[in-house]
Amino acid sequence: MSSSSGLTFKLHPLVIVNVSDHFTRIKAQSGVGTTGSRPHPRVYGCVIGIQSGRTVEILNSFELQYDPDLDSIDRPFLELKQEQYRKVFPKYDILGWYSTGSDVQDNDMQIHKALIDINESPIYVLLNPAINHAQKDLPVTIFESELHVIDGVPSMIFVRSAYTIETVEAERISVDHVAHIKPSDGSSAATQLAAHLTGMHSAIKMLNSRIKVLHNLLSAIQKGEAPYEHALLRQICSLMRRLPAVDSPKFQDNFLMEYNDTLLMTYLATITKCSGTINELVEKYNTAYDKQSRRGGRMTFM
Repeated sequence: MSSSSGLTFKLHPLVIVNVSDHFTRIKAQSGVGTTGSRPHPRVYGCVIGIQSGRTVEILNSFELQYDPDLDSIDRPFLELKQEQYRKVFPKYDILGWYSTGSDVQDNDMQIHKALIDINESPIYVLLNPAINHAQKDLPVTIFESELHVIDGVPSMIFVRSAYTIETVEAERISVDHVAHIKPSDGSSAATQLAAHLTGMHSAIKMLNSRIKVLHNLLSAIQKGEAPYEHALLRQICSLMRRLPAVDSPKFQDNFLMEYNDTLLMTYLATITKCSGTINELVEKYNTAYDKQSRRGGRMTFM
């Protein structure tokens, strides 16, 4: 699929994850847009990638600082981030910028024009953070800028462009991890392991609070500040008599056996993982030096 300008845009999931994470953090920190008709906070950033011929591949993004009083982005911060990314990714160029919202805002064109000196034809990636269960497509829109003559006056406007999703192996792993995240308590997200640990934490916290209540009651009874309740004391005594059973030799033997089995399984899993990593390294080495090995003998690790 190509745009009206003939460019083909390939959007990587890492960009969508970065923009979503940026919006979620700003929203959680500011508390705006959670209730009522208060608007969602807008976030701003740059998208970077590689343009090869008529193909534009949007690979990554970084955040920008926006000054609402001046209605402009922090230019020194942008130049600093650009220089840092050039050191790490020398082939990446700034392709444009991103923001959040349901539609293009009035000040978006002003920010767009501010980046023309970096990229003569920047692109605008807009993410709609509103949840729409009826929508099947990604809430991401890519805009290009075109110069149109409106009422005899040349004006620059945004034009929607088609795009495709392009992924690499590392991104597929991260996206698969994000896909298994499920909401918890309607306010945050946690994996199944985090949900299990949260449940255990709540149970231990409740047990601790109940033990404190019993301890305070026994202290008050001992000091004469509370009356004796023989039925309750008998239940507490019965509960306390069960505790020494935990220190029995049989329990210690069973505990050490399970503990050693767990350590052995962990050790075997570590060895298996290391073996798989070494095997993968050997395959990559043989593939990289395959041409040389054909001329001078195949180099392999045993």
